[in-house]
Amino acid sequence: MGACCSKEPYSDGVVEDAIEEKELEDEEEGDVIVGDYGARMRLYGASKYTSMYTQQGRKGINQDAMTVWEELTGDKDMLFCGVFDGHGPYGHKVARHIRDTLPSRLSREIKTSQNNSFKSRDADGKGDNSDEVNKNKGGKDSVDDDDSSSLLLSSWEATFTKSFKEMDEELSLDASIDSFCSGTTAVTIVKEGNNLIIANLGDSRAVLCSKGPKNQLIPIQLTVDLKPNIASEAERIKNSNGRVFALEKEPELFRIWMPDEDCPGLAMARAFGDFCLKDYGLISTPEVSYRRVTDKDEFVVLATDGVWDVLTNYEVIKIVASARKRSMAAKLVVKHAARSWRSKFPGSKVDDSAVICLFLKNRTLLTRSFSEVTQLSVNHSELEGYSDVSLAKFETCSEVSRASLNHSEIAAVPERFRSKKREGSSENANIDLNSEEYEFPHFRLQKVNSSGKFPRLRKVLSRRKSTRAYKGVETVEV
Repeated sequence: MGACCSKEPYSDGVVEDAIEEKELEDEEEGDVIVGDYGARMRLYGASKYTSMYTQQGRKGINQDAMTVWEELTGDKDMLFCGVFDGHGPYGHKVARHIRDTLPSRLSREIKTSQNNSFKSRDADGKGDNSDEVNKNKGGKDSVDDDDSSSLLLSSWEATFTKSFKEMDEELSLDASIDSFCSGTTAVTIVKEGNNLIIANLGDSRAVLCSKGPKNQLIPIQLTVDLKPNIASEAERIKNSNGRVFALEKEPELFRIWMPDEDCPGLAMARAFGDFCLKDYGLISTPEVSYRRVTDKDEFVVLATDGVWDVLTNYEVIKIVASARKRSMAAKLVVKHAARSWRSKFPGSKVDDSAVICLFLKNRTLLTRSFSEVTQLSVNHSELEGYSDVSLAKFETCSEVSRASLNHSEIAAVPERFRSKKREGSSENANIDLNSEEYEFPHFRLQKVNSSGKFPRLRKVLSRRKSTRAYKGVETVEV
């Protein structure tokens, strides 16, 4: 949480143990609540395309919140994700209120925008077939893809800006929540088909994982951490008579202060709530951006600063890509972040963390590789008797197969040899791996592949032999 940065040591001082895989696999699917227009709302757990997890730090109540709305506005191809980081005495209440209310307000605004768009098209005489007409025109319309994207962005930007503004105004009038010196950040994404619309308020962050030309993982930061030390943000704050400076004990952490008082010291330039600073440069206008999903894009990670303060963008996407199950990806990131807090900042209180992983593709069903078959069939203790070259042939093939199953970058796999003493290495370097002298021992291959281990296979072979003899096919008795 950006509003404070306590340096007090936490009570037990116990370093977190290694993350247990069994614990991570116990991820719940999460309850589904029906929202506006039949949307499917989740507050925790996992679904086909999302993984969510939040964990309380050591600063008190968990002020982070998150939500996923599938089929937003009733559209099966539209999905909303949002992560919110509360701060201040009642930050947890503000974050949860925004979590529960913003998607509903945004959904209604999208519906209104869509209806106005349809009316505008009908008034121009285009009707509902205008999209199909434009697709078939080619020529100029094909060249103007950038213009159509900018129009899409401008429409979404107006929708998000209006929703965020009305949300903040409603919060200011809500007497049940004291938001004068409390507030929350918000980083949200709407996925509509292959379109991603990102709206960011504060210092939470969204990072996209894409694949490079050599299939390597590439992190692409979709948002900017809107902190007071950014030149444009600082200028707006100072023009509104707010002050921006860092304390001597925190020289790298710039905050917003009131004109005549050294409070509240907010470490972000935009937020919901915090009405004590709304007259001094703090705003609730989101920064909206657009991206079209490509074949190289894999997933998006939305997280609060409890993650980004201790893990780099690359570290986070690598953790997600290495998860054996999508459902446990978010929890894996949070656990790594908590462990990094304790190792990097042993004198500080661990911050709350909340993570949503939005996967952009169906999970590919992989067939069993050669390495899996050999690992199931061959006992590792039996490998001791193999020759060096045979073992190198086996290990190289097996290692490439295992690398092909890894979601992360597939590195070049060098040939490896057992570390026992070899003679005539220069001669062995030229030996043909297919020569009979260096094949696997036949008795072991028979032990693995023998039909004697499979009675059903033996009966099938027997029936085939009898059938061939019955049809007059010449057979040879062994």
